[in-house]
Amino acid sequence: MNVFNEKITTRTQYMSLFRKFFGSANDSSHEEKESEFNNLQANLSAPPDEKFTFNFKKNGGKFLYCENLTEVKDQFENILEENDWFETEATCFEPKLFSMLDENKLTYKSTISPKFLLASCENLIADEGSILFSSNQIKQHKPNDLPVNIVILATTSQILESKSDGLRAIKKKYDKDYPTNITTIKYFEKAKEEDFLQYGSSAKNLYLLLLEDL
Repeated sequence: MNVFNEKITTRTQYMSLFRKFFGSANDSSHEEKESEFNNLQANLSAPPDEKFTFNFKKNGGKFLYCENLTEVKDQFENILEENDWFETEATCFEPKLFSMLDENKLTYKSTISPKFLLASCENLIADEGSILFSSNQIKQHKPNDLPVNIVILATTSQILESKSDGLRAIKKKYDKDYPTNITTIKYFEKAKEEDFLQYGSSAKNLYLLLLEDL
């Protein structure tokens, strides 16, 4: 893409953003647009944990806050019960999570199962409301190849402001044994209308078990 086309694309994105909040006189009331714009401003100045929660839910993610490991186990069982997953086969690539599946008598394998994926993540990205993964959690699989249903276990200390912060954290954490396939999943429900930002991405039914560790 040449510089001219990049400028056109950037301008179109900004125009779409302003149209979303201001629109035309027939789109919605002035009060509704003003409220949406105020929510955007508040989100930009919010601390990372609040910003992540807001954006993650806006993207359609299911957020479950847990104060301790007992609550994590209870909430995980609730998810299994809600979706009738007790007698299904899960996908899990991380030995540290096998005990959660064993405790619920679930079978699991390191190949893609159609029901659900249980995984951790590298970080939670506040400004996008997205989940940052690497090969340590999803091997070399692309997000679109993963099961539609995903259950993520993460901690509050993993919440970072931006994707660049997440990449720096990965570099610092792994130093020499740097993981591959670093990617994010951002969309957790099917777009209600055509969204060019979501083009080529399959929406995931994603539950986040967020454990307090700060």
